Amino acid sequence: MGKDNETPEERRERMRQQELKKPSSSIHGSNLSDLVGGLNWKVTGIIILVLILGIAVYAVFFR
Repeated sequence: MGKDNETPEERRERMRQQELKKPSSSIHGSNLSDLVGGLNWKVTGIIILVLILGIAVYAVFFR
């Protein structure tokens, strides 16, 4: 059965299967590796440094 003779249900199922094959790049499917993969190593280092300094400042002032 060709694409011209598909029923709407078959077309929806084919499109759903194609979407499942694609890698997820949406916000809902992302994780830390996706975030870091999109940044260069300098920006990643700055983020880590800011997090460490933030924890240190919190520990000093709110202990």
